[in-house]
Amino acid sequence: MSDTRRGFGSDNHAGVHPAVLAAIAEANTGHVPAYGDDVLTARAVELFRSHLGDDIDVHLVFNGTGANVVSLASVATPYQSVICPETAHINVDECAAPEHIAGVKLVPVATPDGKLTPDLVRPHLTGFDFEHHAQPRVISISQASEFGTVYTPEETRALADLAHAHGMVLHVDGARLANAAVSLGCSLGEITAGASVDVLSFGGTKNGMLMGEAVVHFGAARTAAAKYVRKQSAQLPSKMRFVAAQFVAMLQGDLWRECAVHANAMAARLAHGARDRGIEITQSVDANEVFALLGGEQLARSQEAYRFYTWDEARGEVRWVTSWDTTEEDVDSLLGAL
Repeated sequence: MSDTRRGFGSDNHAGVHPAVLAAIAEANTGHVPAYGDDVLTARAVELFRSHLGDDIDVHLVFNGTGANVVSLASVATPYQSVICPETAHINVDECAAPEHIAGVKLVPVATPDGKLTPDLVRPHLTGFDFEHHAQPRVISISQASEFGTVYTPEETRALADLAHAHGMVLHVDGARLANAAVSLGCSLGEITAGASVDVLSFGGTKNGMLMGEAVVHFGAARTAAAKYVRKQSAQLPSKMRFVAAQFVAMLQGDLWRECAVHANAMAARLAHGARDRGIEITQSVDANEVFALLGGEQLARSQEAYRFYTWDEARGEVRWVTSWDTTEEDVDSLLGAL
């Protein structure tokens, strides 16, 4: 049997929300045209437009790495570069897929909190029109960041303005976009289209879906290349209605928000309880990730009870991630183990 212990390793470890499973089951009827030529995919795109605005293109894909690869490959060529935080998922956790499949050069930038700023990016905006230099084309950020920190709309817009001033585009890895929106008290549109984002990897899997993400191009970044890049990147689902049905369940009401509100609240409860026990929290707890410093005995004892990752072994820094199905009892039990 598999180990089904509940834990704090990742929101990817959580199960699927019952409403999402019900939507998949409901879609499992009869024969339906493949590759997105179906009413559920049309409805999903309609819902994305209701949240993000009409001036968008939406391409559903299987997973987060695929969404990032399709996003980058659709707006950049192999002689161009992508500026990102050194902790970015595209730089650390995607097995060089952006470089291998999209062919782009990643330019990682050190940050204290996982977030880029215009001042951090500017030194890397060099070599334009110089044939020996990879051409800067994309600024890529994660929302929320890999440290669980969140960009305000103003911070995102400042990066977009910098990108546009240099003929570049801003890409957002939105694997935890819902958590960021809830943290900010914003709509999904306010932190994307409203902040001048060009390309978005819209996350579903971490927020209660079985699988599936979406690539969204905004305004002038809309490109006919996207559908071909999606196919060539092996990210075109044939039975797309089952991905679309999940997004319909998430976006037609407040399920996307409800899942994120709960996950964020559990992270806040965990961070508060840890601080009460004298544990240092190393990053701002903006969304559903908590970073903390643990002593060796604390670490060993708590990992016996719950699964989670050690982020920095040298410092004893750990990462706890809460999910849509994390309970108060889960949180309190981990705090007890500490």
